[in-house]
Amino acid sequence: MKKILIFILSFTTLQSFAKRDFEKQNKAILEEGMRLYQSEKASWHGTDLFGEHYTKHDNIGGYFSYVEDSNNAKCIFFSKDAAPKVIGTISFDSTYNIYTAEINLTERTFTDLESSIYHLRQSAIEVISENKDGFFKSYENTNYNIIPLIYKKEKKVYIITGSQKEGVVFLGNDYLLSFSNNNQLKSKKKLHQSLIPFNHGAAGEEIKEAVHTHLPETGPLMTPTDICTLLLYAPFTKWKQHTVVSKDYVSIWTANGPNLITISTAALRKINANGDNESKK
Repeated sequence: MKKILIFILSFTTLQSFAKRDFEKQNKAILEEGMRLYQSEKASWHGTDLFGEHYTKHDNIGGYFSYVEDSNNAKCIFFSKDAAPKVIGTISFDSTYNIYTAEINLTERTFTDLESSIYHLRQSAIEVISENKDGFFKSYENTNYNIIPLIYKKEKKVYIITGSQKEGVVFLGNDYLLSFSNNNQLKSKKKLHQSLIPFNHGAAGEEIKEAVHTHLPETGPLMTPTDICTLLLYAPFTKWKQHTVVSKDYVSIWTANGPNLITISTAALRKINANGDNESKK
């Protein structure tokens, strides 16, 4: 595997060897990961902006974000009332520029979509809080980021472990909860079996590549939560590429695009062998 990481290949070369079977799956992973990223990005900036402009902090019951369309996202804050009201709406365009974001502190009722997302989020919080079987793990210097997603007639909640330690990115300890139309839990899945810390690097040091492995329980491909976290932290880590290695496959994400390809380890060994032969000529 070390050889895989050391040998530098062009993205075009890898694409030519990648199995077409994975194109559809990679596209779906990127799409879902992008929606998670857009939601989390809105939450990151939305919480900062709302905190600067809203003074009745004791009235804040919580918040959530959602993607309105491919170019817009909203971060919604709601009150502590038994029947919560929206107390703040932060709207972003595709740039997520905090200086052009629209800040609206007018109280209003939830839209139908917002009401559905709110109740889905509450159902997820109940599942996490109950945790009788110890399914959900918590770690020092981390917090849970709960991302409700109503998309393509499915109700899902992703749970990502966020970093509270400067200079460290965490991958793993993430979960996927699936719900029925009436918000009953259908299934829960631990996406990664552990939590992996990645340091950004010392001041002035640029770490262009990173790698982590997937056990069979996680599956051979990158997860949408991998994509979300990589996109969120790319501006800070300066990563250009991240690789996921499983038993039989290697998935390579590049920040430029972003792009994602999956290739079998057998094919990658063949590419490396060809490269060695060329270097010996």
